[in-house]
Amino acid sequence: MSLAREHANRLPRRRSTRWIETRAALLFISPWLIGLLVFTAWPIINSAYLSLTDYDVINDPSFVGFDNYVTLFEDPKVGLAIRNTFLFAVMSVPAHLVVSLALALLLNSAAKATGFFRTAFFLPKMTPPVAIGVLLVMLFNGQSGLVNGALGLVGIDGPAWTTDPGWVKPGLVLMSLWTVGASVIIILAALRGVPQELYDSALVDGAGWWRRTLRITVPMISPTLFFLFIVDTINALQSFTEAYTAFFGAGNTTYSNDAALFYAIYLFRQAFEFLHMGYASALAWLLFVIIMVITAVQILVTRRYVHYEGGQS
Repeated sequence: MSLAREHANRLPRRRSTRWIETRAALLFISPWLIGLLVFTAWPIINSAYLSLTDYDVINDPSFVGFDNYVTLFEDPKVGLAIRNTFLFAVMSVPAHLVVSLALALLLNSAAKATGFFRTAFFLPKMTPPVAIGVLLVMLFNGQSGLVNGALGLVGIDGPAWTTDPGWVKPGLVLMSLWTVGASVIIILAALRGVPQELYDSALVDGAGWWRRTLRITVPMISPTLFFLFIVDTINALQSFTEAYTAFFGAGNTTYSNDAALFYAIYLFRQAFEFLHMGYASALAWLLFVIIMVITAVQILVTRRYVHYEGGQS
């Protein structure tokens, strides 16, 4: 009986201690919770409402139902922006992954000064996107840019990167490789986790570097590559700052703007240049749906190729 009574007395103490710990945890994460509710949840809910209204910031919103969504499906600029964004994503995401993997493999094989090169590759990531947009115009200018100047030294007549619609997006892709440093560091960390025994066994079997990379390295770091594939795709679909700075900033009308009209740029212009906040909110929700669908398709299609320690996903 005494044991049962002692156990019964301990229960309220455990519950009290658990409640104190829970309250302390909630107190510590309260700044994040408040930020999530105020700066994320509320804007999402409000944008859903605004997408059903005609709102120009100056006057009160007037409810129009699904008119904004009907308009965006009839707007030819929306189709153009989606095509530009998809083409940019199709070019930039594989380029980012391949360049990041190549640089990470080089760093992983470097015996000395790895720390220095890690820092050197990551530093460009700290460059403000606006500065990258300005650099794009300076480097890829068809007449006086450094890129065409370097190509001219080897006898290649460089294209008009910023004025030829066919070369605008490749130029943006090449410029976006400036910031692959973060991906390089992530892949390098994954490479350091590949067991050396696997490479030793492959060497005994006579496998060369290329075969070891394809048969061991890539499968073992496939979860990391899969993560970067998803993240880079989402980032590409939301590309804005560099292209806007280079082709639309400060009233720029010199360059081929339509070729650089990405979806996020068109959304921004509708919201803050033309003050079509309701229409811009509908555009934002369409972009959200597009990203969710593409991400779901990527997960379903590519997860069979992702190798985990317990087997394939």
